[in-house]
Amino acid sequence: MKDVKKRSLLTLLLTAAGVLGMAWVEGVLRPIYPIKSALKFVAFLGCTGLYALLAQERIPGFRHPSRRALIPAAILALGIVVFLLGGWLVLSPWLDLSAIPENLAVKEGITKETFPLAAIYITLCNSLLEEYFFRGFAFLTLYQSGHKRLAYGFSAFAFALYHISITSHWGAPGLILLMTVGLTIAGLLFNWLDRAGCILPSWLVHMGANLATNVVGLILFGL
Repeated sequence: MKDVKKRSLLTLLLTAAGVLGMAWVEGVLRPIYPIKSALKFVAFLGCTGLYALLAQERIPGFRHPSRRALIPAAILALGIVVFLLGGWLVLSPWLDLSAIPENLAVKEGITKETFPLAAIYITLCNSLLEEYFFRGFAFLTLYQSGHKRLAYGFSAFAFALYHISITSHWGAPGLILLMTVGLTIAGLLFNWLDRAGCILPSWLVHMGANLATNVVGLILFGL
């Protein structure tokens, strides 16, 4: 498939298919976390593999990173860890998150015994899978085809919608809208970090955010 427009359209369709597929898993199937993670691997890698087969080109994103890209990403990742954990320490006296461990056990099958393993997976593997799909595939494939504005906007919005499908039951529409805006902005930032063709910078930042969140989870589980 040599036509740039056809390859770009294929990128849009397969990204949408991956996001909608996982929205169906989250909203209809609602499996426990290990099964959901396996289905996400199938959905995201299946879509990117189909693109590589039809377009006859590799998924970008594994270019050797430059120091110019890695240093700001590492500083930003550290800053996010400090910000999130610091915010948790400051606000924890006013936050009641005691129900989260029970909810994770009921809805995700994650218990006190299995949470450390899940936390490692979420921090390292899940973040890499998402960056590969939303940045390496959805963003860089469009970006390197010359559709730079579309690449930024589409991949960031798809990233936000995917996460909203996970958290749509968390609160009122106003909160969901605020989360969508915040996640879209985060997606735009991740895209900018990876514009040189490597997903490692955004992966570092994504890992930092997941690490801080999982540390809070360890505290809530009493670990």
